[in-house]
Amino acid sequence: MALAAVIRADERATILFYGDSLTAGYGLNDSTISAFPALIQNKIDAAELPYRVVNAGLSGETSAGGLRRINWVLRQPVDVFVLELGANDGLRGLPLDVLRNNLQQTIDRVLAKNPQAQIVVAGMRMPTSMGEYAANFDALFAPLAEANNAALIPFLLEDVGGVPEMNLPDGIHPNIAGHQRVAETVWAVLEPLLKNS
Repeated sequence: MALAAVIRADERATILFYGDSLTAGYGLNDSTISAFPALIQNKIDAAELPYRVVNAGLSGETSAGGLRRINWVLRQPVDVFVLELGANDGLRGLPLDVLRNNLQQTIDRVLAKNPQAQIVVAGMRMPTSMGEYAANFDALFAPLAEANNAALIPFLLEDVGGVPEMNLPDGIHPNIAGHQRVAETVWAVLEPLLKNS
């Protein structure tokens, strides 16, 4: 059976997690069961909610890369779109107006094809050692969510970022325990949204 036919046969609504290595589950032995989107699917199933999760995370992705590939990803219908991009832009010190514009254009394209889609923006933070840039980066996500009537996850890596026991040896990517904590953070925002839809 072709993939498109399989997708049509599954009548559950689709939650698309669209992001970088954090969403993809970089460094985990089996990201298909250990990365936070898979853990969200487990929570959805336990709550008996009619949603299926699609993990469209890509390691190394920037906001510009995300904008370039969004049309390909949108070949399937999307009911909830979780946008988790920006960390790689920030770590490279890329201009914040470009980041903001890329994220807005990505949201615009999602809504153009799926006008009823609920948008969720995952906020990110940069190390304080980056000074004013970090402060301005951190402050970018809440206004973006507000401007698009989107739900906001204030900081995706709450209680994970900078906590050694929650991360792989690189100190950047969550380990299994870290992804479990990220899933709790995401679920706190996502669960009421799904139950009220």
